[in-house]
Amino acid sequence: MSDQSPPGASEPGPVDSSGPGGKSEPPGPVVPRQSSGPDPSDGSSATEPGGSGWPAADPAGPARPEVGGAAAGQPVDPYPWHPPAPPVHTLPPGAGPYPGYPPYGGHPPYGWPAVGGNPNDPLVNPPYAGVGGWFARCAGAVRRGWPLLLPLLFLTQVLPSLTISLVTLGLSPSVEEQSLPADGSLPEGFFRDLAVLGAAVVVLALLSSLVQCVGWAGGTWVVTRQAAGEPVAFGGALRYGLRRAPGLWGWQLLVSLLVLAGSCFFLLPGVYLAFALALAGPVYLFERQSPIGRSFRFFHDRLGLVLGRVGLVALAMLLGVGIGAVLEEIATAPFGLDPLASPGSAVAVLVLVLVAGVLTLPFQLVQLVGLLATYAEQRAQEGPVDAARLAAELG
Repeated sequence: MSDQSPPGASEPGPVDSSGPGGKSEPPGPVVPRQSSGPDPSDGSSATEPGGSGWPAADPAGPARPEVGGAAAGQPVDPYPWHPPAPPVHTLPPGAGPYPGYPPYGGHPPYGWPAVGGNPNDPLVNPPYAGVGGWFARCAGAVRRGWPLLLPLLFLTQVLPSLTISLVTLGLSPSVEEQSLPADGSLPEGFFRDLAVLGAAVVVLALLSSLVQCVGWAGGTWVVTRQAAGEPVAFGGALRYGLRRAPGLWGWQLLVSLLVLAGSCFFLLPGVYLAFALALAGPVYLFERQSPIGRSFRFFHDRLGLVLGRVGLVALAMLLGVGIGAVLEEIATAPFGLDPLASPGSAVAVLVLVLVAGVLTLPFQLVQLVGLLATYAEQRAQEGPVDAARLAAELG
């Protein structure tokens, strides 16, 4: 017999005596190996010196994985490639915006516009709203505030004007002094009476303008706080008007002197100054500094806008003054040149002049609201502003 094993038979391996009875342990489950990893039995895989078992680092760096495969030692990516990003939609040549203009599409950012503030503000007209928005805010201010504004303006505008009218009628020359002597000489004491009348009218006009400033300041307080949603009361308006009236009165006197001086030069300079300084009062109440300079800046920076708004207010003022003068003349004409000669005629004249003054109240209200809305609109032209901020600035 031959000692060689039959062909195809494998050599018996060493017997593992670790098990009981010298029997070998059954082999454990075979762990599947990823196809992309290195084969441990491959002799070509070099190991680091020292027998640590880790593969030696390749001096040239890690090998680049094949296209569609995973790097060595990493799990296989179920998606071996990432889908490309969708193409960016661009406009064809020549279809873009003109140079210097923003690109097409998209929507404006949330919130208020960069200029003008809240577009729904009940007092501040945004720059893009035009004269229609200005009219709407004036009408809204009148609708909200007339129950307080009309009594306030009656007390501070109509009564002072009534006082001046009665004093003028009482100090005017009597019937005997109306006719001149045959030689054309002036009546005796003419200049004395004229000086007394002029001094009385000037003093009353100064005091009347101070009282009127109480009404303008108090009315501004009412309109602004109502637009901001804050509570208002007649007493609060009077207290605020009394507190701010002296300063406002001083600036109004200066503006009146400038307009009067300008009117001495062929009237046009006076008209220009009246329009350019129309916003000096609101500037003082809200900003408390440089009312004349700020009013000039508003007028010159946006000439057409301010001229149109102030022109509408001036038209209402002239209409009110004309109606008041005509009604007063009609009321006093039946009583002759001396309507205060008897108590009965004096009472009748007083009542009729008072009624004429009451009929001018709507025009006084238009003046207050129109100038205030114009000032608020000019503030919106400079930057975001709303009624709440203006109410806080009033103090």
